[in-house]
Amino acid sequence: MKITLNILVIISVILVVDSAFGQLNNGKPAKLDEVGVEEKLGESIPMDLTFANSDGDSVSIGDLIEEGKPVLLNPLYYECPTLCGLVLDAVFNVVEDLKWNPGDDYTIISFSIDPDETIFHADSTKTIIMNDLNRPGADKGWHFLTGNEESVKALANAVGFNYSYDEETDEYMHMASIMLISPEGIITRYLYGLNMREFDLRNALYEAADGQIGSTLEKALLYCYTYDPSSQSYVPVAMNIMKLGGLATMLILGIFLTILWKRSSGTSQPQIEIQE
Repeated sequence: MKITLNILVIISVILVVDSAFGQLNNGKPAKLDEVGVEEKLGESIPMDLTFANSDGDSVSIGDLIEEGKPVLLNPLYYECPTLCGLVLDAVFNVVEDLKWNPGDDYTIISFSIDPDETIFHADSTKTIIMNDLNRPGADKGWHFLTGNEESVKALANAVGFNYSYDEETDEYMHMASIMLISPEGIITRYLYGLNMREFDLRNALYEAADGQIGSTLEKALLYCYTYDPSSQSYVPVAMNIMKLGGLATMLILGIFLTILWKRSSGTSQPQIEIQE
């Protein structure tokens, strides 16, 4: 009888918990179903889309992308009270950690998904960021854009950045994500979250640039890593590490044998006796 009673209690608890989870799921705003990122790796972004920069000038995406320089694309909106500020902070922190400089080595394009925002919002945000970053020339390589609804949606759709406006909270709902674009306008990588690693961004920029930035040592190091979608970060590649290790061993062995051969050659010269 006790066993039967215990079983009934357990079943009752399971039913209550299941019902509670069901209510929570039913309570999820429908608009959240419209939010997310659909990765479009290998696809091109429209280079002819026009926006206004923080100075009020009309520019196209193609105008901002320089030859040989990868692009970090950062969707946001400047008056976002929550997530956007955190995303921008995350981008700022990882850019600050990275020794490569915006403008010199790569380009950053931050664009507002809110068509009602103006150049005032873009300019005030840029001023704060540039003052905090304090890197000469960075203002030439980090662009803060606003645009009409058509341009904003076209760029967001091109990179699979799905967002939704919530009238009740007067906010745009979206994911914390950035995209890496090649100098030819090809989407090469997505990075997610609010705690981006400098190493991950460096790898992603190197990937996007196709070897145009970074020293020989950095390129060798990055060769040992590949992007793992499950962990959304770069992980070691055993085969590449072994290849580099074998190459290093061969080089060291070659240098050692060369030195040994030279020493041996130097001491094997015939001795000439001088007779008096």
